[in-house]
Amino acid sequence: MNHFAKNGTNTSLHNDRIRVDLQLIADMVEPGTRVLDIGCSDGELLGYLTRNKDVDGRGLELSNQGVRNCVAQGLPVMQGDADRDLGDYPDGTFDYAILSQTLQATHRPKEVLSELLRIGQKAIVSFPNFGHWRARFDLMFRGRMPQNPNLPIMWYETPNIHFCTVRDFVALCDECGFKIERSMVLNESGSKVSLDSHSRLANFFGNQALFMLSK
Repeated sequence: MNHFAKNGTNTSLHNDRIRVDLQLIADMVEPGTRVLDIGCSDGELLGYLTRNKDVDGRGLELSNQGVRNCVAQGLPVMQGDADRDLGDYPDGTFDYAILSQTLQATHRPKEVLSELLRIGQKAIVSFPNFGHWRARFDLMFRGRMPQNPNLPIMWYETPNIHFCTVRDFVALCDECGFKIERSMVLNESGSKVSLDSHSRLANFFGNQALFMLSK
């Protein structure tokens, strides 16, 4: 791997071990492509793609702190809201529009997905699966909203407003005519589970899900 980026920065100084689910997303992205990372947080994925896959990467992040962290790394990230600001991008601007662990926090998930596939040739989306057995257990036997490592924030403080299951997401893609090119479910450690994401078992055992979509 070439440790020197185009701007002359020695990228070997960066820790290029990223979260497992983000690595799986990165593995889907072809080198040298145009990428928009929406809800990019502190830039972990965007920075990795820029350094290791030579992408022309851009980011959109709602929080001030997240934007500052990204800019401090030299990443081209703007402050913006997925519900309001994706309309500013022209059709087909990017090869990939990525929405990682953010869909459930949007007010209009269906419209956001449509926007991803308008501005990107492909959309990569990941989200926590509310059909996971632990979530079902908490609701059925504890009578409480789920709280676990994948959903760590109490219901009255969480930014998540539109939970869905794997089966819900597949049904939405069918309704909207989106093509599912690749999909996978991940276990509680973020590793890929060898189950068909369309199956009931994936909906039961998958802690989170990852999809690549196209029109």
